[in-house]
Amino acid sequence: MSRIEQLEKIAAKSKKPLPWYGLAMEYRSLGDVERALATFARVHELDAAYVPAYFMCGQLLAEGGRAEEARAELERGIAVARQVGDDHALGEMRGLLETLDT
Repeated sequence: MSRIEQLEKIAAKSKKPLPWYGLAMEYRSLGDVERALATFARVHELDAAYVPAYFMCGQLLAEGGRAEEARAELERGIAVARQVGDDHALGEMRGLLETLDT
């Protein structure tokens, strides 16, 4: 069984965001952008306060030249990071957002 198959199997059994986040990151590393984005959306469904998914999804969108989508994702993530008090992620997302505005 391949790594991706193992991650898919683990995630399919889980209602927690971490296995899905790991699966999204694996799709990303394989260059499967659409599956990665769909899986980040699943992370948001499971736990809208899981801040890392916003940054990584926004970054993936930005890398793909999808600036408007990236901007929207990062703005949502910034709001969530403020709510949960994640100053580190807040700073990272603000920094990435600034690069989209230049």
